[in-house]
Amino acid sequence: MPEANVVVVGAGAAGLSLAHRLAESVPGLRTPSVVLVDAPPGPLRPPPRTWCYWTAEPGRFDAAVRAEWQRLRVRPRTGAPVEGNTGPLRYRMIRSDDFERLVSHDLARSPTVRRLEATVEAVEDVPGGAHVRLRDAHGRTRVLSARWVFDSRPPGSLPAARTTLLQHFHGWFVRTARPVFDPAAVELMDFRTPQPAHGLSFGYVLPTSPCEALVEYTEFSAHPLTPDGYEAAVRLYADDVLRLGERQVLARETGVITMTDAPVPRQTGASVFRIGAAGGATRPATGYTFAGLQRQTRAVADALRRGRHPAPPAAHPLRSRLMDAVLLRALDSGRVDGPELFSRLFARVPMARLLRFLDGDTRPHEDLSIGLRTPVGPMLRSALELPRLPRRPFDLPTAPATGHLPPTETA
Repeated sequence: MPEANVVVVGAGAAGLSLAHRLAESVPGLRTPSVVLVDAPPGPLRPPPRTWCYWTAEPGRFDAAVRAEWQRLRVRPRTGAPVEGNTGPLRYRMIRSDDFERLVSHDLARSPTVRRLEATVEAVEDVPGGAHVRLRDAHGRTRVLSARWVFDSRPPGSLPAARTTLLQHFHGWFVRTARPVFDPAAVELMDFRTPQPAHGLSFGYVLPTSPCEALVEYTEFSAHPLTPDGYEAAVRLYADDVLRLGERQVLARETGVITMTDAPVPRQTGASVFRIGAAGGATRPATGYTFAGLQRQTRAVADALRRGRHPAPPAAHPLRSRLMDAVLLRALDSGRVDGPELFSRLFARVPMARLLRFLDGDTRPHEDLSIGLRTPVGPMLRSALELPRLPRRPFDLPTAPATGHLPPTETA
């Protein structure tokens, strides 16, 4: 097996993003040789999924954007919905299939990036670099040498945390017989769903036309549902809340995102790093990951080109992570009512400012003003008790496959 300056393990959003950035030739800077290792078709390769993020600027992956919106809507359990304009930010949706096609097209033209399809069995530090032990489709074991390794595979376990919740969801890509969706606005959080005994739930609608949308049921809680439980929850939301009527379910998407205040290690060896969700790119309080991993991979690529130590930076500021820890504790303890908290925030804070806050892009005085619009007493109590709480291990559940695509059915 050849040697490379950089080995990227995993061809999900983080691995593909880093390889795409390193494939460019920048005058006056280094262009490292890269091997991107993707798992063979099967359980180790993630199925199709949807990523959303918000930005005001053009981006390198704009050609993969399936839809975008500048109006978001939040519906409290009762009363009028809260709707606002996100300008200058745009809320964008990317389907992983479109993203992979775009990146693969560009990587195929790069003379410095090579792709391998193999199962990574181990990544080991060695003097001056690392070895990646692979097993190919024929069962043969090979060793790939690299100066730096960036691993985006999901970790087998999480560090001990004071609070860990799961954001788990199940959605239908639907086509309705009549126009029922408002394609100009995203239903970001619709709290007219039955609320669990512990945690919170909401509906989520990404409309791509008056008759087509991704309709999801989402929970923040400690345990995922059964497959039948997810189907029942989405069906109830579609029938009793949205009243979609006759429809076709074109595809389904299921996933579990860990929301934790555990410190996620971004370096696991002298030459081995974790990126993406595996490297802490997920915002603990929201589950959004795509924007965070772009910040990470941009910084890593720049460091490699300039010959600097390429440790991935934290995807979110320390201040944001501390506020997330307080929020997670307040939700998990039951001190705050989740639907009431989020409904109040979106009603009292301008939509664009709140999105910047959720992306860690606000200043301290803005954070303070937003914090004062939460239940101050319960949040302060949660903050004061955090230093005394023990950190406990959390067993990751066996997550249902994200993006499962069944035969088309009519419901």
